[in-house]
Amino acid sequence: MNESALLAILLSLASAAGYALAAVGQSRLAAQGGAGIGTLLTRPLWWWAVGLNVAGALMHVAALHYGPLTLVQPLGALTLVAALPLSAYYARRRVTRREWRGAAWTLAGLTGLIAVTGPASPGDALSLPEALAIAAATALLLAFLVRAGAHSPRGGGLGHATASGIASGVASALTQTVTASLARELPGGPLTWWQTTLLAVLVAMFAVGGLLLSQTAYRGGLAAPLAVVNLANPAAAAVIGVALLGESFHGGPLGWLVAAAAAGVAARGVLMLTGAAPADLPAPLPPQVPAMAPTERPAAEPAVRATEPAVRIPA
Repeated sequence: MNESALLAILLSLASAAGYALAAVGQSRLAAQGGAGIGTLLTRPLWWWAVGLNVAGALMHVAALHYGPLTLVQPLGALTLVAALPLSAYYARRRVTRREWRGAAWTLAGLTGLIAVTGPASPGDALSLPEALAIAAATALLLAFLVRAGAHSPRGGGLGHATASGIASGVASALTQTVTASLARELPGGPLTWWQTTLLAVLVAMFAVGGLLLSQTAYRGGLAAPLAVVNLANPAAAAVIGVALLGESFHGGPLGWLVAAAAAGVAARGVLMLTGAAPADLPAPLPPQVPAMAPTERPAAEPAVRATEPAVRIPA
């Protein structure tokens, strides 16, 4: 193993740890309630989670500079494995066997999907019309998922997690377009400054939206939403790559079968994690019973005076 590959592995592991710590912090914030934006901005733990997410993203980009996607991306999936014991530690409990099995199934499926997905050629990126069309379609899809989750308290967490992963995956694809524009390598010619600025604003909107959606997703626990985020992110990027960037699955028709089987394996893992009890959430407080006012006993009737006979005898 050369030095570049070793550095890529170390950066990937550090990135996974950063993402895992951020996810645990976000889940603890969600368990405390009050997930409004104004409330989050006043909590130091939220800013720690934001900083850890940014650090994880930067280390992931650096790892891709030193190692291939086939090495870096599977290691990034270790976020789920790291988050489970961290969440259990802060909740003062043990990770259940069902959670470990669900994580193993999810990781196996995610690794299979990544293994058969062929990366785009260097310099390939979305053109401006394609980027704007993807942004508009994604915005509509996110609105649908959020609205559907609002009417399903139990499924809302996974719906928001799916939306979060899709938003992050689209942000990554648009970031590639911005980078290609700055490097003057964008298909169709370089963009003007305002077009590049527009794409950068879209990247920021999808990135922040993905972060806020993941925050609401963690209200129902950590493991299942985090698994869905880790699946939806590369899935969204793969759809964009296959549809618009000329990517494909390795092995032709066999690759498509492997991808379908891997998706089924990952779905089984998510279902197992969904069925696991979210023991990291605080136990609800018992209902407050109003204190009963002490009842006053009726005063005893005064005893009959001995000097007054109860019955008068006529003379």
